Amino acid sequence: MNFLKKIIQITLSIIFWVCVWAFASYRINNSFLIPSPKDVISSTVGLIKTSEFWLIISQSLLRILFGIIVALVIGIILAVITTKISFVNVLITPLMSAVKATPVASFIFIAIIFMSRNSLPVFITSLLVIPIIWTNVSSGIKSVPKELKEVSKVYKFTPFKQLTKLYIPSILPYFLAACRAALGLAWKAGVAAEVLCTPTSAIGTELYFSKTYLDTELLFAWTLVTVILSLILEKSFIYLLSKLPFKISDTTTEVRA
Repeated sequence: MNFLKKIIQITLSIIFWVCVWAFASYRINNSFLIPSPKDVISSTVGLIKTSEFWLIISQSLLRILFGIIVALVIGIILAVITTKISFVNVLITPLMSAVKATPVASFIFIAIIFMSRNSLPVFITSLLVIPIIWTNVSSGIKSVPKELKEVSKVYKFTPFKQLTKLYIPSILPYFLAACRAALGLAWKAGVAAEVLCTPTSAIGTELYFSKTYLDTELLFAWTLVTVILSLILEKSFIYLLSKLPFKISDTTTEVRA
């Protein structure tokens, strides 16, 4: 019942904002500035029918997913090291703070000097996700109660049992919250990198050309596709995490970005 109520609320919310969009388009009466929802949906359907569309979204998804996976691995490894070795934590913390404070465009313009256009979105995605994963996983490791650590020593838990019974259940809420924040950021950063470096077969490249050729309907259509793919990516990833054989409770976990 709660699920059905949530679906109805989301549907009504979408309908409301589509109506606002349609009203704004009607009042301005200039499709060059704000095309109508009907025209944008028509353009989107036209894109979906082409084989090139599926190649473009698959390439963008692969780049960004690979960047996320790299960030997850590096972020978790850094979190384990920095919570165990305080000197490494002192070295890494300013770097992570600098990454979080620096505009995405600055990283893109610097990295494009040294990297190929096709690999740049992967690098930018990883770079922005690593600090979020590192911060939250570190907090999760530190949240393990000392009493439980002592109990594991008394009962001589094996390293594997400590990991599965002690650390993973404590870290997962923080990790899940980090993923929810990082996935949306990763997608936006990856597409932004594609817009600026225009790799072959990329959503960002299509957005750039749509803007260059002043094709507003196509620009809105690709933006709609970007939003939908972002939601699908986030929901799918969180769903897969929820199927892990560990109890996850993220109701009190805050994302530290």
